[in-house]
Amino acid sequence: METNNPYAHVETHLKSSDLLTDIVIGMSDGLTVPFALAAGLSGAISNTSLIVIAGIAEIAAGSIAMGLGGYLAGKTEVDHYNSELKREYDEVERLPEKEKEEVREFFESLGLSRSIQDQAVAEMTRDKDKWVDFMMKYELGLDKPDEKRAARSAFNIGASYVVGGIIPLSPYFFVNDGVTGLKISALITLACLFIFGFFKSKMTGVNPWAGAVRVMLIGAAAAACAFGIARLIESH
Repeated sequence: METNNPYAHVETHLKSSDLLTDIVIGMSDGLTVPFALAAGLSGAISNTSLIVIAGIAEIAAGSIAMGLGGYLAGKTEVDHYNSELKREYDEVERLPEKEKEEVREFFESLGLSRSIQDQAVAEMTRDKDKWVDFMMKYELGLDKPDEKRAARSAFNIGASYVVGGIIPLSPYFFVNDGVTGLKISALITLACLFIFGFFKSKMTGVNPWAGAVRVMLIGAAAAACAFGIARLIESH
């Protein structure tokens, strides 16, 4: 709805979803690690079949490891919240006056008068569940996590890793020489890293052009190091 209010305020704060966060985590490693692995193998062997097999094995292992990491992080967040929730209920039950004082101190920090503080404390502590929720959020800084978040995060991160990993590996399916595959892979992957870095930086409020160049250079440096080390080992 349009408004002619000259004092209207439009919120421009970034609100990135959990899905986007998972995709960023999975794609960033998925593009970089298999690219560096393929580059390293290209510096040591010319057989693209071996590079493809090793790349697919790495993508499979990497996606499982990344997905498991996402699952454990989500599960740990839920377990931590539940543990603190149980402790907070126990403190409210055993030490109600102390907990009420902590609620009052919060309202005091907002600049409320003592009489308003007392009214707010009485209202807030009337319902034990709301009281505990308040303490969890404002005393401990904990929001209730989604119980299903861990499984979704594991899938999102793992799938994003696979998608990202296929990009640098795909040229090796169509050529017979490792170095040729690396050249094509480098062009495709660095372009994707640039685009990925641009949108990732834009999403997080960083300068998108600088972020794009930084992400691309990190991927290029990783691949160059892997290729150089492989060539050095092969020469000896």
